[in-house]
Order: sequence, then structure tokens, then C-alpha cells
Amino acid sequence: MDEARTVAVIDVGSNSIKYILGGLNTDGTLKTIADENDIARLGEGLRETGVISPEAMERNIAAISVFANKARDAGADEIRCVGTMALRNAGNTADFIRRVKDTADITLSVIPGEEEARLSYMAVLSGLGAVGDGGVAVFDTGGGSTEFVFGEGDEIKKRFSIDLGAIRITEKHFTSDPVTPESVENALAEIMDDLADGGLEGSPSKLVGIGGTVTSMGAVKHKMEKYDPDIIQGSKLTRADVEAQIADYSAKTLEERKAVTGLQPRRADVILAGACILKAILTRLNADELTVSDRGLRHGMAYELLSKPRARV
Repeated sequence: MDEARTVAVIDVGSNSIKYILGGLNTDGTLKTIADENDIARLGEGLRETGVISPEAMERNIAAISVFANKARDAGADEIRCVGTMALRNAGNTADFIRRVKDTADITLSVIPGEEEARLSYMAVLSGLGAVGDGGVAVFDTGGGSTEFVFGEGDEIKKRFSIDLGAIRITEKHFTSDPVTPESVENALAEIMDDLADGGLEGSPSKLVGIGGTVTSMGAVKHKMEKYDPDIIQGSKLTRADVEAQIADYSAKTLEERKAVTGLQPRRADVILAGACILKAILTRLNADELTVSDRGLRHGMAYELLSKPRARV
């Protein structure tokens, strides 16, 4: 095990780009050296057009370039760049990948939804430790999709991805400002149908949520003026917490949401849809609360890269 080695992972999602620079602690656990994100909205408008817009392409390529240069400046031994739902669906993904290579000098790989779910599950286990007896369900809801993994201990029993994300629900249902009660009801009904059609069912003994929606809602619950991952990691969101935030976001205009303590202003337009997705997941899985994990796909991939022998070029 090479404890001095560092790797960087750039996770290009539908709503945000996440970057981690990590190494290994002496006990073999993941050490986070840097962890940042940029809400660059790759999937904006994708549902209507089927392609990444020129504006979204430009700002995401710029953000990837920034993170790639940070990784190089930090002396990362290996840099990985991966794409998820938006790039699995867009008709011009190949053009985006080519431009990323030309501009940032990095190869972007699009991973399947099941691989995204597996890496997220590994990240949760590495961050939360033992989950006790019974099954655990891990979900990661993003801008374009929601991934689920059901497991027992470190054994994955089932994993799948549902084409359900906060950007699509926002663009379809939450166009008025503020939103209407009817639009919230319609959004929740569609989300419940999507989860049912996607095969989400069961009553796991532990439910864990990861990703920007979940951690943002945790930060809002704790009224964090500055995000503190140590408080978020392992904290709880109850059904009552989720319903209270849905009611609060529904009653506010977009500008008022931007002022909510703990919420990144650039997430203010999609947070209501994300909160609705959380409520529906709790309902479908008969859960009264979920545990928040600050770790995600990037942590799982970084940990796996560091746990394997150094790649030879």
C-alpha cells in the first residue's frame, strides 16, 4: 500500500461537477485532501432537446478544466473523469467528450447507472462503517437520475438506476414562482409512479442518502452558514424534516429560497424537486428517517483507485 500516492476524481453529473483529491491514511482508509463542487448544470434543457446545450457545454468544459488543473498542480498520480446520467442520455455526448479532451487534456468516461450505484454504496460503507444487522438501502438522487443499492454488509444484493432527477421534475412541474400546491401534488404523484415503475420496494433496516440534495437538506436543517461535513456525516433527516422543508420551499419565491441558510443559491431552483423525491423514497421504503452520508461516487472511485496497485503507463 502506497500511503503517499494521491488520486483525483472529477464526477460530471447532470446538476453539478464534484472533485476530490484523496490519499490513504496509514490505516488504509480514505483521506480527503480536497473536496469541491461546481453547480454547472450539464443537464439543463436536456429533457426537451435531447442534447447538451452549447451554453451548458461551455461552462461544464470550463469547470472540468479548472478541476483537472487543480489536480495536476497538486501532483495527483492519477486523474479520473467520469460522467453519469446526462451523458448517458445526450445525443451529443461524443462531441462533449472530444471537446473535454481537447480543452482539458483529460479523457472522460461515461459509466453505467449500475456502476454509479455500486461506487456510491462502497463510498457509504467506507464513511459510515458497520450498519448493523439487516439490510441497508443506499440512494443517490441527482439532477438526472436516482441510483439505488440494496445490500447486507459489504455484499450488494441489488442495484439499479431510475431515470428520475430534480432537473426534470423542476422543468416539468415547477415553472411558476412561487409554485402552486397543485404542482407539488402532481410532482409527488409522478415521482411515486416513477419509483414504482422502476421497481423500488422493500423495508430496509437502514436507509442512507448521499448526494447534493440530501447534504443540502441536512445543512438547511442544521442552519449552517458554512458547510461542515463532520456535522452532516451520519446525521438524520426524518420524514417530518423533509415535509417541513417541502412546505417551506413551496411557500417561497426563488429569490427567497436563495436566502435560506444552509442552501447554496444555485441549488435553490431544484431543491424542492429533490425534497419531493426524498419524501417519495421514504414512503416507498416504509422509512421514517434516513441517514445522511457526505460521501458519494467520487469517494468510492478514489478509494478503489488507491486500493489497487499503481497503474503503469
